[in-house]
Amino acid sequence: METHAVIEAAGLAKHYGNVHALAGLDFSVERGTVLSLLGPNGAGKTTAVRVLTTRTVPDGGRARVAGYDVAAHPAQVRRRIGVTAQDVTMDGLLTGRQNLQMVGELSGLSRRAAKRRADELLERFGLAEAGGRVAKGYSGGMRRRLDLAASLVADPPVLFLDEPTTGLDPTSRAEVWGVVEDLTNRGVTVLLTTQYLDEADRLASRVVVVDHGRAIAEGTPAELKRSVGGARLHVTLSAEASQETVVSALAPYVAGTPRLSGGCVSAPVNGERGLATLVVRALDAAGLLVDDVEVRQPSLDDVFFALTGQPAAEEVVA
Repeated sequence: METHAVIEAAGLAKHYGNVHALAGLDFSVERGTVLSLLGPNGAGKTTAVRVLTTRTVPDGGRARVAGYDVAAHPAQVRRRIGVTAQDVTMDGLLTGRQNLQMVGELSGLSRRAAKRRADELLERFGLAEAGGRVAKGYSGGMRRRLDLAASLVADPPVLFLDEPTTGLDPTSRAEVWGVVEDLTNRGVTVLLTTQYLDEADRLASRVVVVDHGRAIAEGTPAELKRSVGGARLHVTLSAEASQETVVSALAPYVAGTPRLSGGCVSAPVNGERGLATLVVRALDAAGLLVDDVEVRQPSLDDVFFALTGQPAAEEVVA
């Protein structure tokens, strides 16, 4: 394990009875970068975050954060990290400013210093005008920004974000992305778990794909996308169609079995010239109406499916 890494996990193991939540997980995060943990539900991502933030003691392996072993020196680790969990944790009956001041005082700041820090963070996160309003009246994006602000009250060099944008609308997600990018530009090291592969593609310097408690792939988003091969064909049909009809119509033009889900078809292709035209003609000959045809370069969704055998979001019909 490289010694300059800010976050290090080596052979991490965690068992809950017969369930192996972590089964020898390895990865590291360099200073001032974002590493994203991706994986199916139950893969071990949140358990890894719990171990690294000292909320769970590992059964095996070792982990270090900001130079400190998480099991041997948990208090030292806690002083150097900020955590934004999956659920919003701020008190809805307090104002945004009161929430941040409370976190500051609990972190050891004097009342005056906590108030000053709260005002700084409200300004930085675009919440200055809303600082005097109770948090339960905030929008989803505002509450998420308040959560992020709270995790930074003590100005930690390391930040853990566990699915920070789950349930947010696209505008609110973009707001959170901007905050994370600003933090890394300031030198903060971030470990991100997310359900959204576009989020990992946008924010992460490196990605680790986790399945059954182990890292099964690691690299930059570009490296991982190249690893799954060439382009993919994506077709949106105007009406539901049988798997057999679609497979038969596309067989001459694709390099694998098409996947069909709710009228959307995806399959690897070899990049033949005029491919989109040929596909439209073939589907028309088969009596299939088409709303859209696109040939895309590999995405992290393709990486995820290739490595785990599962789609990244909802289950699809294969």
